[in-house]
Amino acid sequence: MMTSISKLMCGITILTVPTIAYGGYFLLTILSGSVKIPLTDFQKAMFRAGHAHAGVLVLLSLIAQLLLDNTQMSPGLDLATRIAFPLAAILISSGFFASAGGSGLTQPNKFIIILYAGALLLVAGLIVLGVGLIKSR
Repeated sequence: MMTSISKLMCGITILTVPTIAYGGYFLLTILSGSVKIPLTDFQKAMFRAGHAHAGVLVLLSLIAQLLLDNTQMSPGLDLATRIAFPLAAILISSGFFASAGGSGLTQPNKFIIILYAGALLLVAGLIVLGVGLIKSR
C-alpha cells in the first residue's frame, strides 16, 4: 500500500507531465520546421536530450517513491531522498536546455553546471535508495 507521502509526491510529479508533453509538442514544431527558430545542430541535440531526460527521470521518480515505501530509513533521509528524485529530473532536463540557450551556440554555456548538479543529486538519491532497500530486506 502506498504511504501518504508517496501519494503526495507521485501526485505532484504526475502534474508535471503535461509540461513535458507540451515541451515535446513545441520541440516537434521547431524540429519539423513549423516554427522558425534558428538552432544549431548542437542546440537541437541538447533540447532533444533535455526532453528525453525529463520523461525518463520523471518515470524513475515515480518508481522511486514506491520503492522508498519499502525502506526503513529516518524520516528526514526518507523525505530528502523522495525530493531528490523529482528535483534531479528538473535540474538535469533544465540543465540541457539552459546550457544550450542562446544564439548560435555550438557548445554548452556556463549553465551546464545545472545538469551536473542534477546528476550528482540523482546519483546520491540512487545510492541512498539502493542501500535503504538492501538494509531493509
